[in-house]
Order: sequence, then structure tokens, then C-alpha cells
Amino acid sequence: MAHGHRWVLVVAALVGALCIPALAAPAAITQPPAMAPWLMRHPRPVVVWHGLGDAAHSDWMERTKQELEAMHPGIFVYVVALQPSVWSDRRASFWGHVPTQVEQVHAQLQGVPELQHGFDAVGFSQGGQFLRAYVERFNDPPVRRLLTFGSQHMGITDLPACGPHDPVCHTVHSALATHVYSDYAQRHIVTAQYFRDTRTPEQFAQYHAKNSFLHDINNEGPHKNATYKAHMLQLESFVMIQFTDEATVIPSNSSWFEAFPDPEPDAPPALTTVPLRESQLYRDDWIGLRELDRRGALVFGTCAGAHMHLSDECRTATWGRFLGPPPLRDELRRALPRFPLVYVLVVCMVVYVRLRFTRRVQLP
Repeated sequence: MAHGHRWVLVVAALVGALCIPALAAPAAITQPPAMAPWLMRHPRPVVVWHGLGDAAHSDWMERTKQELEAMHPGIFVYVVALQPSVWSDRRASFWGHVPTQVEQVHAQLQGVPELQHGFDAVGFSQGGQFLRAYVERFNDPPVRRLLTFGSQHMGITDLPACGPHDPVCHTVHSALATHVYSDYAQRHIVTAQYFRDTRTPEQFAQYHAKNSFLHDINNEGPHKNATYKAHMLQLESFVMIQFTDEATVIPSNSSWFEAFPDPEPDAPPALTTVPLRESQLYRDDWIGLRELDRRGALVFGTCAGAHMHLSDECRTATWGRFLGPPPLRDELRRALPRFPLVYVLVVCMVVYVRLRFTRRVQLP
């Protein structure tokens, strides 16, 4: 018998020896398995980046952290903070140079031991495109699953209304009224750095010439950064959530990488956005979205309500599904894609050991 055939028979015999007894084990198991420590599977750590006008240690973010910990017991949650106090961190969400902030967060994450083997990431509003920038530019330690909620992936063409008692917001609005693409705005005002003005050809030309952040991470320039696409393709999944009653992000479909078409001379501003799959960014696959989509890793989701209104149903459908322990079968398939018999053998060994270490309780 050929040596290769002997190897196949040996593997088949091992599979039969391990799988058949395991499958024939008594069904009267009513307690969760008391597994060996090396088989315990913990939820992946998660990094959260808040949105505009929020802070890492605000009441809302503290509740969010607690809700994640309650949903996935044992999970390690790291909340990005650019400044130590609530006031200064909130101010940093309005004022600052975004590429420098992303670099600062990269340095932070490299110093957190719990994150060094990879983590899932949740970005709220502008925190979503900032985490995507982290993936594209660094991804070390690596992001496994990226979830963004109401994020401005294709920028904004208008500013949301300020609250009546929000002087920081009103100051930003005044500064952006006529100088959104000035050197000062592009280095100091956060929203200016993802303001993609398609209202006139002249303003759109200014965006291409002067924008310091979004234009780069969307690979809109003539020279594409291949690293950005390569890093995006390392994601297991990219989940993009849009809110049904969105009024803060303009256009609201920016959360799904949709944008108004490029403006034409003497033409009125467009009223509808270009769907992602019809865009040049997707067709030419500037940052890997087409490839992610083809392998089923690009997820378009909606949550009912206004911007950043996270209902119980929304949290369950997103945090419950895409955070926590990764599916064991997915880990094994990624580890053993070319050896199906070995994959079956490993699965059966896991089943056998789980049953071996399970406390069996006979039903009355």
C-alpha cells in the first residue's frame, strides 16, 4: 500500500476511534461542561472609541462599558481616552489633529497586555472612522472584528445642529463656516478633517487638495496606499450600522460608505447618494471593501432610532452577535484550511475531551 494511503487510513482510524465513542456518549448531560483550562474559551477583548462631544469616562460611556461586561462575562473592555479628564477628552473630540490622535491611540494600544493577541473594536460615530484609520495605518495589535455605529465613512457635507448650551460646538461651527479647508482647520478642527464637500465643484476640488484625513484613509488620491487595503483584508468582519432616523450624519448613508456624486459645473447639488457597490471606491477596491464583501465579511446593518440611540434590540443584534468568543469552527477552519481530515480529527478530539471533562448528571 502506498505511503500516502497508509496515512489516510491512520487518520481515518483515529477519527473513528475518537468520534464514535464521543457521539455515542450518554445524552443525560444537564450541567455545563467543566472543561480543562486549556479548552476554556474567553471573549475577545474589545476596544471602544467614543464619538464627537463625548468622553471616555462620561456617564454614557461608563454605562456602555458595564453593559458590554454584563453581556459577555469576563470580557476585557478598553475605552480610548485622548485626555485624562472628561472635559479635556470631550474637547479633544472637537479640537485636534486626527492623524496624530490615531497615532496616539496606536501607542496606547501597544502598551495594553490584554490586547496583544488581537481584539474586536467598536466605534461610535466619528470613532468608527478613526478606528478604521487605525486598522489601515497600523493594525498592530490587530483588530479582528470592526463594528461602527453611525460613522461618517464617506464624510459629511453639512454640520449637525448644536445644542443651545454647547459653546464648543458653536465655536467649531463658526470656524468652519468659510474656512473648512484652511490649514488651521485641517490641523485643529476634527470635523473639518472628514468634511467632504460635494456641494460645488470648487469646494470638492478643495477637499481633494487640502483634506488631511478622510481623503487619505479612503485612498482617494491618484497613488493608492496598498497597505491600507492589505490591513483591511485582515478583518474577519466589518459591521457598519446605520440608524433609521439619522439626522446628525449628513448624508446618513455615509455610515454605509455612500456619498453624493461628484459635483458637475452648473448642475444643482445631488439629492441622492451613490450606493457603495456602484462607487469607484468599491469597483476599483481602493481599501478592500469589494474583497471583504465577496467573502461575506462586509455587513450592512440598521438600528431603529436616532443617531447613537442604542436600543436593547440593537445591542443584542450587534454586540451579542459580533462580540464575545469567536466561533470555534471558524478558528479551526482558519488554522487548518488545507487539511480537511486533520480538521475533522481536531474537531472530534475537542468533542471527546469536552465530554470527558463533563460532569454527567443522570435525569431522574
